[in-house]
Amino acid sequence: MSDKQSLHSEHHRGSFFGRRKGHKLRSHQAGLVETLLPRLALNIAEPCGAAANLFNPAVKDVRLEIGFGGGEHLIAEAQTHRQTGFIGCEPYVNGMAKILTQIEAKQISNVRLFAGDAAELLAWLPASSLARIDLIHPDPWPKKRHWKRRFVQDATVLAMARLLRPGGEFRFVSDIDSYCAWTLDRLQHSADFRWTAERADDWRLPWPGYTMTRYGSKADREGRKAAYLVFRRI
Repeated sequence: MSDKQSLHSEHHRGSFFGRRKGHKLRSHQAGLVETLLPRLALNIAEPCGAAANLFNPAVKDVRLEIGFGGGEHLIAEAQTHRQTGFIGCEPYVNGMAKILTQIEAKQISNVRLFAGDAAELLAWLPASSLARIDLIHPDPWPKKRHWKRRFVQDATVLAMARLLRPGGEFRFVSDIDSYCAWTLDRLQHSADFRWTAERADDWRLPWPGYTMTRYGSKADREGRKAAYLVFRRI
């Protein structure tokens, strides 16, 4: 199957689009992908019981970060909230290798990983099993003909509403104005979510304790200001 055919097939399955390969991995990174990743990877071919039991020892809350990139935000959150379990979803091989290096170096035990399609992961997890979902600087797919590939769609809003418990949050960060407007439109038309902002600084400034990613720092240096949108599950 050609790359074009594969991409077409993934679109019709509602896949999470993203680059899956990049530069060649260093030998140590490649070794971690072979040895550490299988111990942390979720197997969605098997039924999922309570999400908290995906972690050993079991955790109090479970959070999901979709498309964690280099893993800076996810690792910082996992270190700060040791009693919370974190699921990181990332189809990009180099991003997975980077986070594995940090997990090993910092001896982090409360992270599980999924190196595949976020839509399939959302369908696999049990209802009301998550306290929070983060989507930080996702691929904006800026061309109009590609907007259907953006992660935030009516179907994924419904999927996130199923997974988040009442009071849980979906947090979205982007420096692309059109994607922020797109996300606001879909979430504000959802009966399941409420935008928490009460003043401009609530979306212009990062929430307390936010860890800036390398991409976010670069965007800020280049004068692209991000919006920090928080939506609460009703």
